[in-house]
Amino acid sequence: MTADPTQPKSDNITWHGGEVDAAARARILGAGAVLWFTGLSGSGKSTVARRVERMLLEDGHHCTVLDGDNVRHGLCRDLGFSPADRAENIRRVGEVCGLFAQANVLTLAAFVSPYRKDRDQVRAVVGAHFLEVFVDTPLEVCEARDPKGLYKKARAGEIRGFTGIDAPYEAPAAPEVHLRTAGKTVDAAAAEVVAALRDRGLLG
Repeated sequence: MTADPTQPKSDNITWHGGEVDAAARARILGAGAVLWFTGLSGSGKSTVARRVERMLLEDGHHCTVLDGDNVRHGLCRDLGFSPADRAENIRRVGEVCGLFAQANVLTLAAFVSPYRKDRDQVRAVVGAHFLEVFVDTPLEVCEARDPKGLYKKARAGEIRGFTGIDAPYEAPAAPEVHLRTAGKTVDAAAAEVVAALRDRGLLG
């Protein structure tokens, strides 16, 4: 039987609660939430997330960005890009996002995260304050941008299993925020995300 990676390996552990409940923390620190930016490589996920971060910080909100490439320099540096490694990458990041949300941090996570089941697993970990942000940019636009030269390498066969070329991307069925980026500035896209937070009462 294969072990369930979502369950602890040991039975000899106990969850310890704190002296301050979630409602009290929210009154003191504001709400925590996870905004999960998903889309093709080159779609603008990190660019929009960083702009949202700046807007929120300038407005006095506690927030941080977790970027797909950045976490692979540390937390997930032992993982590649096979479907199994992608799933583990997102699982780890999802758990970190959950911890940040419990600490009342607005967490902006920018990951290709091509598989719905992996994103749904993060949603289950985070709970109610999870907003899926679909950065919907057509493949041809992403490939024309190709900011890291990855599409060129994928087309030349130098990279295998590249999302959108020879590996699938499963678009969100019902994202909380659907950013159709065509003809939209970064500021306009970021403002749409901030408005979604405000509409849900997550900015106080």
